[in-house]
Amino acid sequence: MFYNLIGQIERIETIAKGPGIRILHRLQKVYGAGNWRKMKGIAIVQLPDKTKCKAEIHWYEAHGIGRKDFKIKEVL
Repeated sequence: MFYNLIGQIERIETIAKGPGIRILHRLQKVYGAGNWRKMKGIAIVQLPDKTKCKAEIHWYEAHGIGRKDFKIKEVL
């Protein structure tokens, strides 16, 4: 699903880190070694049909690499 983030991500929480991440091997292979964490937060997104809604977003991030692989888990 393609979408655009509008504004800031709020209520950010860490879900998993290090070996607790199931796809840690793929993240390190594609983006490089780092202290990877799986994160979640709430943001307003614009969907392909131009509607705006609040959604729970999940992504992976590592220091020096940044935020990668965003996905919408639930529209609120």
